[in-house]
This record gives sequence, structure tokens and C-alpha cells, in this order.
Amino acid sequence: MSETYTMAKAFFITTPIYYVNDVPHLGHAYTTVAADTLARFKRLEGREVFLLTGTDEHGQKVEKAAREYGETPIQLADRVVNRYKDLWTRLQITHDRFIRTTEPHHRHAVQAIYRAVQANGDIYLGEYEDWYCTPCETFWTEKELVEGRCPSCGRPVERLKEASYFFRMSKYEEPLRRHIEAHPEFIQPASRRNEILGFLKEGLRDLSVSRTTFAWGIPVPDDPRHVIYVWFDALTNYLSAAGYPDAPGELARLWPADVHIIGKDILRFHAVYWPTFLMAARLALPEAVFAHGWWTVEGQKMSKSLGNVVEPGALVEEFGVDAVRYFLLREVPFGQDGDFSRTAFVHRLNGELANDLGNLLNRTLTMVQRYLQGRVARPEAPGPLDEELRDTAAEAVRGYRTAMAELGFSRGLQSLWPLVNLANKYVDENAPWTLAKEPAKASRLRTVLYHALEALRITAICLSPVMPGAAEKMWQQLGLQGSSVVGGETLGGHRLADAEQWGRFPEGTAVGRPSPLFPRVEG
Repeated sequence: MSETYTMAKAFFITTPIYYVNDVPHLGHAYTTVAADTLARFKRLEGREVFLLTGTDEHGQKVEKAAREYGETPIQLADRVVNRYKDLWTRLQITHDRFIRTTEPHHRHAVQAIYRAVQANGDIYLGEYEDWYCTPCETFWTEKELVEGRCPSCGRPVERLKEASYFFRMSKYEEPLRRHIEAHPEFIQPASRRNEILGFLKEGLRDLSVSRTTFAWGIPVPDDPRHVIYVWFDALTNYLSAAGYPDAPGELARLWPADVHIIGKDILRFHAVYWPTFLMAARLALPEAVFAHGWWTVEGQKMSKSLGNVVEPGALVEEFGVDAVRYFLLREVPFGQDGDFSRTAFVHRLNGELANDLGNLLNRTLTMVQRYLQGRVARPEAPGPLDEELRDTAAEAVRGYRTAMAELGFSRGLQSLWPLVNLANKYVDENAPWTLAKEPAKASRLRTVLYHALEALRITAICLSPVMPGAAEKMWQQLGLQGSSVVGGETLGGHRLADAEQWGRFPEGTAVGRPSPLFPRVEG
């Protein structure tokens, strides 16, 4: 009996699945924090969300690494998969599913899609000979090599010749080109779309999709001498996690994915290989593939030999998870390359978070405690300065909503800061400490502090997808009630629509005692 679902389609977001023999680095954290932030934002909009991440555990380099450690491949995978799980917990990632490609269901799904492609006449047996890069799990032609090395990672390659099953990828060159041209949003940003269109002009070759030189992988159906190519295996995780092939109701609720968020180094696999596999299997293509840029460290490529690898767990330990998440998404427009430096990190933390936001919260709450006995009072009719603050808040939320929906995380955060800065200026210009000295101005004092609190309420809601812990601390200090956002709930059960309405701070609320959100740090 087939499953039936009456629920609307969930917003389905994926990260790549990460190699188990890698140590999680800043790039892994960047991709996953971005995906989590989008998931939280969509929940804030009121959407049901499904966030998928996981680990890629098959392939020659996993088999080789296990041999070097004196382990079986599954022993290595079971041991090191926790590196990612532990880091995602520390970074407060709210994934709905963590998939491992060694799971029995995934194996079943990979063989099912392989059979579907084969049944459509798009798999044939042949012989392959070319230059192979084991770390990248990729064959390259002589023409594609750079000074005799892998054009992707720069490592040495080796000449391999073996019997192989091939996928008729060349057959789907024109259908893929037509799809990309008809759907400009399919590959983002535009520079990556142009890159793939340029690649297609060179023509697509048929793709080797099996290996016989190693054993650690999923066997080809009916020919277990071959294991399925690791990228055919890995990319299928997006389908297997969505219920393919045995849960059609769940698959309809989730597929197609709304966005695959990836690094630009794996764009070709996601924007060429994956859609052609899906076309051959007669399955819907994802709505979008978004490829972000790379991080350098003070202008240099991150590498173990240079000793400049940024370990995200150490950053969280030193600065806190909210500051790390904020910096990653604020410092660089998503889609472009970025540069990490301690100086830039400290500048963002001390300037925007400690001085601008933290100071506004601290002094507003202190004055409510001192002048209003800690209780929020009803405001009087708004004057020009009050209306300017209200209008700035409306504009900030509009800009934030538009930017975040487009994965413009830096723009989204930037759009909020005119509100934070104007709220600080508003407090300075209205000088509650002076108003408090004149009983005749008590009503104005209540109004000024109410509007400052209202700016903070709206800011907290909008910041919650990026800095869930800090937003919750703001919420609690403001005396507002609601559930935790750290575990994936929206702030106080509120939606983004609550930030679009000015004047919703409840009269009579008892605010909390201020404590620093972001203590200043030394550079």
C-alpha cells in the first residue's frame, strides 16, 4: 500500500555530504551554517523545512586511509563521523536528517536509481583509460591536467585503464543546456551559471560510473565485480534521504530539493552530473544549486603546510558560537570568495555586536530598570523621531526578508544595522536620563524607552536565524516569553510577520537585568 500525505511540500535544503577522512574545516562550517541559517529563516517565515546533511563514506581514498590506520573502512567511518556530528552540535545546526552513505537504505536507493538509468538505455559496458586523481575521485583527460597534475587539487595523478560501465551523459547535453537557459535560478550566483554554460560548450563526454580497482563502495547491480562511482553514490543521498524509492509519499513531500548549497569546487558534479543522472532516471531536477566561494586566511590559501588552517571548533571555544556564525555570514557576500583574519573577526565582534547591538540592549534595559521600575509602560502618541524609528524598522525588515530569501545573508544582516544605529542615535537624541529629571516629561520618557525596546524586539526576531543563542538571550533579557530557538524553534514561537508590525511589545512586561551579550575582546 502506498503512503499518502496531505501536507504541503516542505522546503528542502541540503549541504554536501562530507568525506569522513577529512577534518572539518572553516569551509565545511561555512556551508553548513549558511544552510542552517536559511532553514531557520524559512521556519521564521512559517514554512515547514527539511535540512539534510551527512557524510560520504565510500571510495578509494577512504579505503586507502583506513588501510593506513590499520582499520576497515567502516571502522574508520564509524570513528570519524562524530567529528562532524560534534561540530554541528557546537554550531547549533538544526538538521532534520544526518545521512551516512553506508546506511542500508542509501545503498538500496543508489542501486535503484542505477537500475532506472540502466533501464532507460543509458548505461553500457566499455573500457576506460585516463588520468585519475584519487583525492578528488575524478578522471581527467591529458588536456585538462595542469602541469601534469589534477586541475582541481594540484596533486599527482595516475594513469588508469579498467573495464567500466558508462553513463550516456553526452545524450543529455542539450536537454541540460535548455533547462539552464530556461531557468536562470537553477545555478546561482550568475557567475557560476555562466561557468557551467561555458563548460557545456566544450561538449559532454560519456561518464565512467563504475570502478574495479577497489572494493569499498556499493556494488553495481548484477555485476558485483564493479562498485558504483563514488559521485553517483554520493549525489544520490539527496534522494535516499527523501524516501526514494520506497516511500513515494515522503518523496513527494520533499522532492525536488529547493536548494543544494555547495562550495564552488564541486559545482560541476551538482550542476552537470547530478541533473543528467536525474534526467536519465526520469526524476525532477532540484530547483536551485547555489555555489559559494572559498575562504583564504590573510590572503593565503588554507593549508596544513602553511599552518594557517582555521579550526571552527577552536573559534567557537574562543569567541562563542553566535559571533562565529555572524562573522561567517556578515563578512562576505554569499557566493563570493572571502578572506579570514583575526583582525577582521575582532573588528566585527567589538564594533557591530558589542558596541552597536550589545550597548543598545544594555543601556535600554538599565534605564527601564532605573526609571520605570523595570516595567514596560504604554507609549504616548508618536512624534517625528518615533515615526522615523518605526519607518526605519519597516524598511530594515523588508530589506532583510528580501535578501535572506535570496541567500544574501550579508545583505540581510547589513539591512538591520540602520535600525540598530538609529535606535542608538534615538536614545542619545531623546536623552532619557534628562527626561527622568523632569516629572512633567514622564510620558515622553515612557515613550522613548518603549520605542527603544520595540527596536530591540524586532532586531532579535530577525537575528534569530543567524545568532539563535544571542537572540534568545536578548529575548529573555527583554522579559519576553517563549520557547528556545537554539533547538530550531522560532523565537518565542514568533514569525517574521511579528517583526513587520510595530508596537507589539506587551505593556506591563517586566524586563530582565542586562548582562553583556558580546563582551569586547582584545585583538
